[in-house]
Amino acid sequence: MTDATVIRLAPRGEGLTDDGRYIALAAPGDRVTADGTVTPGPHRATPPCRHFPRCGGCQLQHVDDVAYADYLTGHISGALAAQNIALPTLRPPHLSPPRTRRRASFRMERIGRKILIGFNEGATHKIVDMRECHVLDPRLFALVEPLRTLFGPMLREKRQAGLRLTLCDQGIDMAVDGVTVEGLAATEALTAFAERHALARLSIDEGYGLEARWEPQPASVTIGSVSVPLPAAAFLQATADGEAALAACVTEAVGDAAAIADLFAGLGTFALPLAAHARVLAVEGARDPALALRTAVNRAGLMVAVEHRDLFRRPLDAAELSRFDAVVLDPPRAGAREQMPALAKADVARLAYVSCNPATFARDARVLLDGGWRLDWIRPVGQFRWSTHVELAAAFTR
Repeated sequence: MTDATVIRLAPRGEGLTDDGRYIALAAPGDRVTADGTVTPGPHRATPPCRHFPRCGGCQLQHVDDVAYADYLTGHISGALAAQNIALPTLRPPHLSPPRTRRRASFRMERIGRKILIGFNEGATHKIVDMRECHVLDPRLFALVEPLRTLFGPMLREKRQAGLRLTLCDQGIDMAVDGVTVEGLAATEALTAFAERHALARLSIDEGYGLEARWEPQPASVTIGSVSVPLPAAAFLQATADGEAALAACVTEAVGDAAAIADLFAGLGTFALPLAAHARVLAVEGARDPALALRTAVNRAGLMVAVEHRDLFRRPLDAAELSRFDAVVLDPPRAGAREQMPALAKADVARLAYVSCNPATFARDARVLLDGGWRLDWIRPVGQFRWSTHVELAAAFTR
């Protein structure tokens, strides 16, 4: 075995050398000797966080932004190649800045008198106790230390609990599961904490679903210019700037379409901005987001019809889709396999596809291409800074 050079990052973040070796925590341009010694190259960066690489929240803090952007593009290119899809125009990736994540899920655990809060170590259930974080919005991180004091008495020894923090219009929405709130003192402690830290909402799941313990006014999130009720622990795009980048891509992809179907619409991330110039049908399979979006559009008087419909069990057929000039598709990581055959046949001119999984996107794109669609361009989006999580927006036309 001879010396080698790391030529790119593999899908799971390891450095791949020109002789086929996978080297953990290597960056493109690093030199690797026969005995595995790594000499840093031009794309090596100093990780800003003391918890890297143990913390499972980040896998790529050791590379610079050029290498990180190339990683996003390469991951998508590899997924397309696996489906024998020729590369379309790949636009420069959008990278969310550090400390802009507005939602995150953590684990909590009490070991003796010590309260651990943080992300799990990669591929384990061990919590990396968070003392700093370079991806979270500082308003979220500021709650971590006070939470140790609040939940210490409520956590069972060596039993993990879940913690979800989300920034919304009124402040921080906090949802907790796996804790038991017993007695008046614990209940009063929750209320005092929520008031002291101006929480928008505090919800607890003691095994029967989330129950709001504090919500002085209804929690909401503004999408476009519309205030939307925020269901507890609801999905939002990870960063506000990432959401804006995806929305701009979707708006461009649908063009001047007058009638648009938004499938897997969620809280209206794309339906609400598009409603400024088009009639929109927003289809969402989860009940609470669908109800929240319906409430929002009724209040705002927008031209958006909201349908609560499970697109995995009951996808729109080609005739239903052909009533629209354009379709927006933003499925979960599993993709939209069940919806694709009808989309491939539908008489629709434009399609905007937003994906958080390049592999299922490429699988679905293959169906569209076989049905006569063209893949015009893709823009990678790195909302999950320094992670191997890749998102994208793509434009298809007939």
